[in-house]
Amino acid sequence: MTDDITAGSTASDTFFPGDGYVGDPAVRAEWDNRYADRQQLWSGRPNGALVAEVAGLTPGRVLDVGCGEGADAVWLARGGWDVTALEVSGVALERAAGHARDAGVAVRWVHAALTEAALPPACFDLVSAQYPALLRTPDAAAERALLAAVAPGGVLLFVHHAGMETQQAHDSGFDPADYVWPSMVAALLTDDWKVEVNEQRPRLVPDGGAGAHHADDLVLRARRLR
Repeated sequence: MTDDITAGSTASDTFFPGDGYVGDPAVRAEWDNRYADRQQLWSGRPNGALVAEVAGLTPGRVLDVGCGEGADAVWLARGGWDVTALEVSGVALERAAGHARDAGVAVRWVHAALTEAALPPACFDLVSAQYPALLRTPDAAAERALLAAVAPGGVLLFVHHAGMETQQAHDSGFDPADYVWPSMVAALLTDDWKVEVNEQRPRLVPDGGAGAHHADDLVLRARRLR
């Protein structure tokens, strides 16, 4: 973790490359290499499902899980949200911090895996996970970390690519069974939660960037009641 997320700071001061990463070094290296292969991996625009689902929400504290190059984090900050953005790749965070600085917005950058980050419990009005690469574990650690971060009255928004959950392992080594999907999070929801959206729908695709070929989204939006 690279910053005290309870303290305000400017975007350019909140991330120190190579400093304080918390998580599996192999995962960090994998994503650093993926980002380093391209000057820009994603479109640079906020995800369409996020824009649509946040439209009716009052800005508060938001956790952006797997923030990548920062497009969602910057968009949320511009909209008045108090943004904490989490990412395993230091390469991505350097780019994200630069975009935030150029936009003149403040974001707290956390260089950590979700399950290892020292996040304050139950304090975010919105937890946004847009197409995250969260590794599945027998104890559902990632799913439980997502739920634990949401404040009473707050919203969890989990969006992923439809159809991938049931695919077979790829020759490239990617196995969908290794990752967390919206249905796994939904299965853990108790009476303390109200499901507001749980559906498959056409994806609002930003122009360009990796993943643009996916046509449909799975969207889970759940509000924590208590």
